[in-house]
Order: sequence, then C-alpha cells, then structure tokens
Amino acid sequence: MRHLFCPLGANHYGIRKRRGSQLLAAQSPETGQHEDLQTRLRNAGPWFHNLRIHGVETAPDHFLGDYPYVKWRYLSEALPADLAGKSVLDIGCNAGYYSIELKRRNAARVLGIDTEELYLNQARIVRDELGLDIEYQHCSAYDVLSIPGQFDVVLFMGLFYHLRYPLYALDRVVQKIKPGGTLVFQTLYRPHTDEGAAKPVEPDYPFWEQEIFTDPTFPQMRFFEHRFSGDETNWWVPNRPAIEAMLRSAGLRIDAHPEEETWLCTPVAVERRGKYLQQLEFEGKLW
Repeated sequence: MRHLFCPLGANHYGIRKRRGSQLLAAQSPETGQHEDLQTRLRNAGPWFHNLRIHGVETAPDHFLGDYPYVKWRYLSEALPADLAGKSVLDIGCNAGYYSIELKRRNAARVLGIDTEELYLNQARIVRDELGLDIEYQHCSAYDVLSIPGQFDVVLFMGLFYHLRYPLYALDRVVQKIKPGGTLVFQTLYRPHTDEGAAKPVEPDYPFWEQEIFTDPTFPQMRFFEHRFSGDETNWWVPNRPAIEAMLRSAGLRIDAHPEEETWLCTPVAVERRGKYLQQLEFEGKLW
C-alpha cells in the first residue's frame, strides 16, 4: 500500500538532524559485508521507511527526517512495553518499521500486509537481516477479512487517505480487532490549526441549515479528483473533527491521541444485534 506522501515536514518535529531509529543490530559487519549490505539495500529501493540495518540507513535523506521514528517516538510511549502473548496486524506495513518495533516488544505473532511488492520485499530483507519472526503477505485493507482470526493490536497507519473507499476499509478493519484490543489509527488531516476536537454534533439538522457547512470545526473531508502533493492516490483530506467522528461512527472509542495524526481506539460498539455494522449496512438493516 502506498506511502509516498506524509503530511508533516521534519521541521514540524524539530528533528531533521536527529537519528533515533532503534532498528540497530548489536554489531556492525566487517567492511566487505557492510558494502554488500549497502548494495543490497540500495538495489531494493526506493525506501520510504528509514531503517538502520547493521549501521546502514535505508532512507537517510528522507524529506521528513528520520521517518517513521518521528511518529514512533510518541506512539511508543502509548503502547505496552511488553506484548508477550499478543498478536499484531500491521495494515499497509511498508518496509515493516512498526512490525519490527512491536515484535521487539515480545509480540507472539506479527503479521504485516501490503499491496506493494516493493515494500514487502524490503520488509522481508530487513526481517531476515535482523533475524526476527515476522510474517508478511500480499493483502489490501479491503481484503483483511480473508485473514483468519482477530488480533490484539491492529495498526492502520498512513493509509486511510490513500483509499478510494476509506470508510468501507475502516469498517472491515475493525472486524479484525479482538474484543478489548487496540486500533492504532493514523492519517493525514488538514488544516493543522487550533480547531481541536469537533463540537458536540446535534442528532439532526434541518434541511435548510447552512451554517455548519462553513464551520471549520464541523466534520468534513475534501476529495481530490486528480492529485494532492503530486500523488494520485491521495484521494481524501479530512479535518480532525471528521476523523474522530468517523472513528466513533465505526463503533470505536477514542482512548488516546499520543501524536498529532495518531489515535488509539478500542472497539466498543462495532456490532448491533449480533452483526457487524458493515454487514447490517450491506443488508440495508443498519437503522
């Protein structure tokens, strides 16, 4: 799944020169091995995730700085330090940065999925170099229900706005979270202002209502017919109130907001009358 664009520049985080990735091996290889590894990683590019493999960085000149560490440095503090016995599904895993970090927290099973073979190949190279037990497979967010079982932690990061049918995907993704489990959701949004969370939304509005459509705090999502930031897969740009409204509408409780574009959620109302919301919608029986 494509991760060609990320909304916030490195200066936003103030760490363009900082290199904080924890994906380091204990020892650096000998000179000859180091050069071979550099060649292998370069040939596997281009890379969107900056990983450090035996001292070799995969994307040292990333326009966002040390990405995705710039997000992980905040998210890491919001997730359990020990995931022993837990399962993780990383949707749109790219080169596997988050999959690796959660496996290093002792997760019993980590499965990363993506539709881009370039990224899956990168993820497998890194996994094998680091000697970690992580599964990777070709699968889209739309097809997650083909994966057996549910997971304790589901990551749905940097993908929502790339999807032509984002709510369809979100309603499928929530079905993969175990009861009491966690969804880590991250997306681009605009504008980055002090609008904060949405105001309380009325249960209904009259047909002739006009004011809410010009209110920047009201949930809204803009559609790009062609491209945004040079990427034709950037279909949508929601505002923060819309993101939080859609998460609640999907039956999720927002528990934390550890990073500007990241939310931690728990499924609390993803079913009605014994069926998932999406099933009821498809049957015309949601309401």
